[in-house]
Amino acid sequence: MNTRRKLHIALYSPGTVGLGHMRRNLLIAQVLAESGLQSVNLLITEAREASAFINAMPPGMDCLTLPGLSKGLDGVCRPRYLDLPLKEVIAIRARAIRAALKQFQPDLLIVDNLPRGAYRELDPALKLLKAAGRTRCVLGLRDVLDEPWSVHEAWFRWKNEQAIQEYYDAIWVYGDPAVYNMIEEYRFPPSIASKIHFAGYLDQRRRHAFIAPEGSDPFEQLSLPTHGLILCLVGGGQDGDRLARAFSEAELPVHSYGAILTGPFMPPEVYQQLARRAASHPRLRVLKFVSEPTTLIGRANRVVAMGGYNTVCEVLSFNKPALIVPRVGPRREQHIRAERFRQLGFVDTLNGTEVNSQALTEWLSRDRPSPQIDGRLDLHGLDRLPAMVEDLLAQPRQTVLAQ
Repeated sequence: MNTRRKLHIALYSPGTVGLGHMRRNLLIAQVLAESGLQSVNLLITEAREASAFINAMPPGMDCLTLPGLSKGLDGVCRPRYLDLPLKEVIAIRARAIRAALKQFQPDLLIVDNLPRGAYRELDPALKLLKAAGRTRCVLGLRDVLDEPWSVHEAWFRWKNEQAIQEYYDAIWVYGDPAVYNMIEEYRFPPSIASKIHFAGYLDQRRRHAFIAPEGSDPFEQLSLPTHGLILCLVGGGQDGDRLARAFSEAELPVHSYGAILTGPFMPPEVYQQLARRAASHPRLRVLKFVSEPTTLIGRANRVVAMGGYNTVCEVLSFNKPALIVPRVGPRREQHIRAERFRQLGFVDTLNGTEVNSQALTEWLSRDRPSPQIDGRLDLHGLDRLPAMVEDLLAQPRQTVLAQ
């Protein structure tokens, strides 16, 4: 009988804005669980909505959900649901993360976006794992973080470089340096740059393989034909009200149908306004949440969307004509990403401060062919990740001290 311990992989996503962190780590965990690694995967994330993805998780994978945080337009985080001081909620999250990782004993920990977690909540767990000497740690970064000066300021304030030097074996960037080379853009010091490996963008079509068979067809929920769909996506929805309202008031082309996916964090009063508008518009529908929006994106004629990493990857993966309306603030990440892809001819863009129904009507009235992406964009990140895991675990272990 083979009693060899399976590979244990833990993935942490901080949340705070939308569902992008969770969806990204979920897809990575799904792909690794289904690969030849034969791993046991634990996804540590926030948001009640994580329960909606349980049926899409393959055998050997589960999740631990944390009390939610919400980042406002002012850039300040607050508890999303609990009526407690932020400090107490962070303490709850930190203890839960440390306890889970202590028991799980991961061979690999993949941390999304924040080296020390939200408000340094990962510090106790990172110290524990380093002392145990078993776990390799990877920082996973999206293609664009923010403007260089803002990244430098934030990394200095949170002492991210010290944390990376002390705890992390590698940095995996889920992007293509031909689009945005963060080593050059952010002028990282050699101690950071030497750990960076560009994996490639994450092809969102892979998510179709993990759709639960019993999942409902969103087209049935919409009560719309399966052709002529124009889709409006606003991420988690907490700051997508302006785009959603403008889309609901735009004039749709003849023989087309509009659908707004508001996200679970759209303010209730805005959602009700959109629902009333849809009730009086026979070719408009509003959905609050769909566990797998790629079922809609794959069949849409074109897409109007904000500029988050996952959403843009979805648009490009399915080769859809798209108008990207980046988030106005507090970060410039979405604007930078949208502008790079506009320069490549992959998407059209509209400044978030200029979005209105007339601008959307004009864009919708023009013919828009599918972008020419094949061979021009590296979408093979998910294909490479299992081998990157194996390569990292095969390397000699090194002890790196904080400077």
